[in-house]
Amino acid sequence: MPKVCAAVPSPKKRFLVIVSRIARSIASPKKALASAAVAAATAGMVLTAAPAHAATADSATEAKAIAHKLIPSSAQYSAFSNIVEHESGWDVDASNSSSGAYGLVQALPGSKMSSAGSDWKTNAATQIKWGLDYMNSRYGSPSGAWAFWQANGWY
Repeated sequence: MPKVCAAVPSPKKRFLVIVSRIARSIASPKKALASAAVAAATAGMVLTAAPAHAATADSATEAKAIAHKLIPSSAQYSAFSNIVEHESGWDVDASNSSSGAYGLVQALPGSKMSSAGSDWKTNAATQIKWGLDYMNSRYGSPSGAWAFWQANGWY
């Protein structure tokens, strides 16, 4: 009678199984992404953050001008801009279909931004104000938020 050997899963299959287990065991989508990135790094793969979809040049330029007015410090503006570029590509309507995050700063859920204005779905100034308040209250400043983002791939 011939020996029957169990098939050894490929590294990619093992990676996908690990990522799936991590994602199911963690409640926060942002934490799941960070854990998946660690698993990917361990497996020798690279994950990159990409904006949900690209903003038009005009709307991105307008949003950046609004942010410059609201954030006079060049260092704080730069940190804020880095986060927004990574999170949404400066797209006010950016939506993450897997997590439900929305807007320039990818608020989760997006409706949190209603505390800054009823026009939170479409107004860059409202989203920037909310994001700036969030970064200041949670991380002390946009620079603090950017340092956290660089270490974790999310904020």
